[in-house]
Amino acid sequence: MAVINHQKPDRMPCFGANCTATYEQMEKVQAFWPKAHEDGEAMARLALASHTILGFDAIRVPFCQTFEARALGANIKPGKLPDNMEGIPGIDHPPAFRIDDTPVFPNDFLFRGHIPELLKAVSIVKKEVGDKVPVIGGIIGPFTLAGSLIDTIPLLKATFKAPDKLRPWLELGEKAGTALAKAIIDAGADIICCEDMTASPELIAPKTYKELELEFQTKQFDAICVPTILHICGKVDPIVKWMAQTRPDILSLDTKTNPKVVREKCGPDIVLLGGVEVATTLFLKGPDEIRKESEQAIADGIQILAPGCAVGPGTPTKNLLTMLEVAKEH
Repeated sequence: MAVINHQKPDRMPCFGANCTATYEQMEKVQAFWPKAHEDGEAMARLALASHTILGFDAIRVPFCQTFEARALGANIKPGKLPDNMEGIPGIDHPPAFRIDDTPVFPNDFLFRGHIPELLKAVSIVKKEVGDKVPVIGGIIGPFTLAGSLIDTIPLLKATFKAPDKLRPWLELGEKAGTALAKAIIDAGADIICCEDMTASPELIAPKTYKELELEFQTKQFDAICVPTILHICGKVDPIVKWMAQTRPDILSLDTKTNPKVVREKCGPDIVLLGGVEVATTLFLKGPDEIRKESEQAIADGIQILAPGCAVGPGTPTKNLLTMLEVAKEH
């Protein structure tokens, strides 16, 4: 929180803005997927592991990106992986809606799907840690949530052919994410992290972000009364100045994006989080490579050392602990 408030901390913070749950943590605390996606007590127990097992400086919950979409009527598929391992649920096909449908925000949104269990988990975590450790609540950004409802391909086609048809869906996405964020804050969260994966310039033209998403993401952050984190996957250089204009406190950066470029485009005030690549470095490599990548990220201007995105559930605990060790040295 000192870093967010532009004060000098005792040392560099280290945590994940995205999911950091792993199979090793599940074994340690006896909280497993899929139950920890659906049951508040199991969800809280696994979320706490990021602090009790890893020693991270903040606790992020939940682990999947389907809470709003499920509550709005999207079709959800289980997170089955090879060898009967449980992963993270996703959006199933066919889509629940067509782009020409009229989107409706349900009055009972916060009572639908697994949202009540998520709020229960946040409350349990906050009661457990009090003011010792910040609690991060995760929501999904308007663009990604719109794609969850009408499917990503129609969404991307419409950005070229019929952008005005997307506006009602982006409005619904903003309203749902904002409502969930406020409920999570009421349950005890100290920080809100918005993940908007589909808004990446690797999927949409930069001008689409400026002309469509910027308005709704800004509206969302303006309505949230606690510090915010914005995470968009991929190399965000072409849109990062607009990301900063949505007024998050922290930008969570994929390792494809150079923090030096972000600092140059966004100025001195925004806090930069990230540093270590998840799929290759944290998952497949060892302490030496992790230490080297962490040090380089810090040298490039990262202020909160973190995985560059959600970690693979098979990531070894020792690799995540190495990242924390580097942070403690700074």
